[in-house]
Amino acid sequence: MRTSVRIMGIVILTLLAVSVVIWTAALREDRQGILTVSFLNIGQGDSILIESPSGITALVDGGPTSGVLRELGKAMPWYDKAIDVVIPTHPDSDHISGLVDVLERYKVAYVVQSSVRGSTAIWRTLEDSIAANAKKGTRVVTAQRGQIIDLGGGAYLEVLSPDRSVPDIETNMGCVVTRLVYGNTSFMLDCDAPQAMERYLVSLDGTDLHANVLKAGHHGSKTSSSPLFVGYVNPQYAVYSRGCNNMYGMPHKETVATFQAFNIPTLDTCSMGTITFTSDGRKVSLR
Repeated sequence: MRTSVRIMGIVILTLLAVSVVIWTAALREDRQGILTVSFLNIGQGDSILIESPSGITALVDGGPTSGVLRELGKAMPWYDKAIDVVIPTHPDSDHISGLVDVLERYKVAYVVQSSVRGSTAIWRTLEDSIAANAKKGTRVVTAQRGQIIDLGGGAYLEVLSPDRSVPDIETNMGCVVTRLVYGNTSFMLDCDAPQAMERYLVSLDGTDLHANVLKAGHHGSKTSSSPLFVGYVNPQYAVYSRGCNNMYGMPHKETVATFQAFNIPTLDTCSMGTITFTSDGRKVSLR
């Protein structure tokens, strides 16, 4: 009798545990019309996780190390090992090194990459990894201005640059600049685009560049975030994605001064860790 009671107790506890897992998963997947954008704490580099209102995920860059896996594990449900879109913006190691590990651990539906070619071993490793995944069903797309990446639920990424095939251009000039749009809110994700590219985008798009959040170009380098570009984007917040005490001295004093001149609050992954915003399509909130 006692054995039967014990077995019944184990069965009930097992069913309860399964029920909790199922309901937890359901609640996590019900995003209630909310877009989430997380600037991941991956050190001196870029990695941005986007979770659309429909549950579609996009990862823009993967940072300099496998540390991106740790941050993805915190930001995504433990059972979710799929990422819908991965965007390596350009071949620099502080943007793509972690993507090698991502492509090994996660099932990726689409890779959207610039046509600019790299020359480093890590770039060749990533290209080999992308090719191997393509044989398993991952679709590989070359990014070019005018493309719209539909993330579902009304959210989408629009590709602003490059506007042509740029295989041999300097890598930062050829990086994939995107603007994430959801309702009346938007995020400017401008990789390491230098000021020359920023001026070009202003000439093409003008006030259409406006965004609630601007990722400070090139980790706060003085080579990006020109006053002209910052003025047209006119964000509520700017984000520095960088490592503490980096050897480059970023953010540079010129960039800090630019954001101060425009009275734009800056957030820093160095001091704050992962920085997460949410949007309901009407306003952006810092979580």
